[in-house]
Amino acid sequence: MASVVLTVFAVILSVEFIIGNAGNGFIALVNCLDWVKGRKISAADQLLTALAISRIGLLWYIFFSGLLSVFYPALLFTENLTRLRYMTWIVTNHFSMWLATSLSIFYFLKIANFSNSTFLFLKWRVENVILVTLFMSFVLLILNIATANIYIDVWIEVHRGNLSYTLSHSAHLFGKFLCIETMFVMIPFSLSLAAFLLLIFSLWRHLTKVQLNATGSRDTSTTAHVRGLQTVITFLALYTIFFLALLLQTWHIYLLEKRLSILICQILEMFYPSGHSCFMILGNNKLRQASLSVLRWLSANSEMQIPSFHLPFR
Repeated sequence: MASVVLTVFAVILSVEFIIGNAGNGFIALVNCLDWVKGRKISAADQLLTALAISRIGLLWYIFFSGLLSVFYPALLFTENLTRLRYMTWIVTNHFSMWLATSLSIFYFLKIANFSNSTFLFLKWRVENVILVTLFMSFVLLILNIATANIYIDVWIEVHRGNLSYTLSHSAHLFGKFLCIETMFVMIPFSLSLAAFLLLIFSLWRHLTKVQLNATGSRDTSTTAHVRGLQTVITFLALYTIFFLALLLQTWHIYLLEKRLSILICQILEMFYPSGHSCFMILGNNKLRQASLSVLRWLSANSEMQIPSFHLPFR
């Protein structure tokens, strides 16, 4: 019975992996083709393309990390693989998080409407704001890698001096490592949350003005606010699930031999980079139209390939 359940969860993980790669690959492909055709790509599409590529890297990391956790758990804590594993995690998660945050800031500055001089200054220079944000993220990435390397070096020295080090003791590395990562993750997460709250406030002010003017109709500004809120809240909700899955895995550091527990955590983690790509396609007019065109093309080709059979009687 346990093997059947394990197989089912492994299939779910594989399906998420395939959907995530297909969705993120589709986003990157559509934007790159538009770039080649038009020789121009908007700042939002640039962020979407970079985010999709970073999510593909994160998907591959989660998938292979999950396989190693289930089938070769002791291999995860060898010295060389430990450093490679955590450095890969830092880089893929960093770019995935900060690019999504930059996209949230971009939508906020483009959609929100405040008369504050500071806001207007940032709104008119939105692309420069995004460049500064990404530059700041690179500085934090270097600091994050340096901090993690110091901690991993200490762990390796302790591991070499203690031959009785068990898998349970080695698993504490992940728990303490996650505490370090939390400090770096909270910065972009807080920025996205602030953009979300400010968008809500901007929408509330706009709706108040609409009611005072007695228009009552849903204008383009209201629609843009709602779409921006949907984009940001989807990212925040899915990343919360992702982070809670990491915490759950940390709380079960003594259960690394329990393959089912690890696999459930991996499924929850992979739901973030794979599910968010689907929401981004549905929330973007160009990507949604492109996906519908692909579906119509596949439907037409499948109908052409199905042979028609005529019954011998009338």
